Amino acid sequence: MTKEKQVIETSEAQIAVHWQEEEYFHPSPTFIGQANLTDESVFERFSLDNFPDYYTEYAELLTWYKYWDEVFDASDAPCWKWFKGGLLNASYNCIDRHLKKNKNKTAIHFVPELETEPIQHITYQELYVRVNEFAALLRDYAQLKRGDRATIHMPMSAELAISMLACARLGVIHSVVFGGFSASACADRVVDSNSRVLITMDAYYRAGKLLDHKIVDDEACQISAEQGQKIDKMLIWQRYQGKISTKGPLIEGRDCIINQKLKHYYGKRIEPEKMLSEEPLFLMYTSGTTGKPKGCQHGTGGYLSYVTAMSKYIQDIHPEDVYWCMADIGWITGHSFIVYGPLALCASTVIYEGVPTYPDAGRCWRIAQDLDVNIFHTAPTAIRALRKVGPDEPAKYNYNFKHMTTVGEPIEPEVWKWYQKEVGKGKAVIVDTWWQTETGGFLCSTVPGISPMKPGSAGRGVPGIHPVIYDEDGNVLPPGSGKAGNICIKNPWPGALQTVWGNRKRFVDTYYARYCKNPDSKDWRDWPYLAGDAAVEAADGYFRILGRIDDVINVSGHRLGTKEIESAALTVLEVAEAAVVPVAHEIKGKEPDLYVALKPGFQASDEIAQRINDAICNQIGKIAKCRKVWIVPDMPKTRSGKIMRRVLGAISNHGDVGNVMTLANPEIVEEIKKMVG
Repeated sequence: MTKEKQVIETSEAQIAVHWQEEEYFHPSPTFIGQANLTDESVFERFSLDNFPDYYTEYAELLTWYKYWDEVFDASDAPCWKWFKGGLLNASYNCIDRHLKKNKNKTAIHFVPELETEPIQHITYQELYVRVNEFAALLRDYAQLKRGDRATIHMPMSAELAISMLACARLGVIHSVVFGGFSASACADRVVDSNSRVLITMDAYYRAGKLLDHKIVDDEACQISAEQGQKIDKMLIWQRYQGKISTKGPLIEGRDCIINQKLKHYYGKRIEPEKMLSEEPLFLMYTSGTTGKPKGCQHGTGGYLSYVTAMSKYIQDIHPEDVYWCMADIGWITGHSFIVYGPLALCASTVIYEGVPTYPDAGRCWRIAQDLDVNIFHTAPTAIRALRKVGPDEPAKYNYNFKHMTTVGEPIEPEVWKWYQKEVGKGKAVIVDTWWQTETGGFLCSTVPGISPMKPGSAGRGVPGIHPVIYDEDGNVLPPGSGKAGNICIKNPWPGALQTVWGNRKRFVDTYYARYCKNPDSKDWRDWPYLAGDAAVEAADGYFRILGRIDDVINVSGHRLGTKEIESAALTVLEVAEAAVVPVAHEIKGKEPDLYVALKPGFQASDEIAQRINDAICNQIGKIAKCRKVWIVPDMPKTRSGKIMRRVLGAISNHGDVGNVMTLANPEIVEEIKKMVG
């Protein structure tokens, strides 16, 4: 059998197992000398023998109005409660507690996309004033109160962080929707969370163009109203204060320009709500395999203590650091590691409005040089893009990173090495973090002041996290077995989602049912968490993550449910069937290919294909745009009528389709292969 044929006929997980383990890279003595965590006994303290009490070390990083009565409550397993009975406020922990010593320190550096516009440096004192005044507007004008939900559909801006922190100050549960998502995707989240207030911005820059954002949310209001959820107030930040940058008309009684209304709240100060640790802080919607996004509910005390600890010990953030996470705040990475984690530690966090390659591939490194950024955090997608379009750019600029993070998807060893050598100038440590929207913070990573790095490998479980790999039957695959399986976490942890908003059954079914030892048990040991990723554990205990085991496609670090894309395609009148498969892409990692079969009586045309792609972009967003829409005479199917996506995936990736003679219509495979070429 040829090597090529071997690769094609094995699964993605098995292919990855054939990779050789890379050599270790060790942190420099200079880095170790300043690191927040160098005590190797941390892994003993955080052993399962000491669960759950070891997590009080993380909670002690915060300021509490009242300490907890119970570290961990498993009475409603697996809806765990952390630091039960404790009282705190996330906004207070990110702002107020720093004012006595650091009010003049920069909290947020906002970098506009246009280099002709000045960078805004917002101090902790200014952040305190702006968050308080906006919280007063939310409370008195928008009538929001503790426990209400507010949807925030905004681009990258300082005002996005201010909106989140103002909600947190009031105990209002915020649901941030990625700014690039469409009106339909925003409306879905408004409806599911029962939000009656939508916070937005009139416009923002993307690749040098000022995009009208409000008109998207005008449509979102219309769609959500049709589904029974009316937006009472749309609150609009202005990209340019004193100037309207949208063609969307202001709807009387509903729309309010925040910048104009705020003058009525000048000087207002809002006492932070004393929130129970287990009360929700926010909802973050993630793609699911059944089409409808899941509202991951994160609690206040558990989540905030976890991301603060991860920011301090894994990201190695000190108060004097300038830290730049290049993710979008609309994703969990931005929540945890642009807003809540760094600000809780009194660091300076960078928020960049635009794309990393505008106006050229040197932009990131100019920002890093100008702000003297020393911690850099981004996704392999961005690293691959910068490596492709500007491999020589980092050497032109005088910046010095002590630490770099990768997040969102596995990074190939070759790309890791370029990142370390060219971007990190051979000096920076790298943490290749593995985690998810659902987990709140990191699950696997090397501890940078203790553990060596290994290209392509996420490392061990972070202190307190105890991963295990199960096969399909629930048997443990030991380290060094060379076999891939489903990576799970043995124990609960404070950053994990509390439930799926409004759908406890879906929460249990998705994350816990697969390997649950006893559904009636209140013992956490019976409830391992199923991450939904395939992985292999090396002999040294380092984990290599191999991608999703379900049908979620990871495009540029954005998790897109294939069912969502297929559902959008099926809204086009002529479409009878749709199947999405992932195709390898040099920059994005994966991109979707869409196969559709038309209803009888319709002929394939470029116009139909265009309408299908338009429907996907309108309903989900441009990030879900398919590489190609293939209109095929029929889908390859089993005799029971199931579409064989594996066969379509092999065709799209120019692989071996294997034995298709058991299909109900094997002849269709050759026809599709000729079409795709």
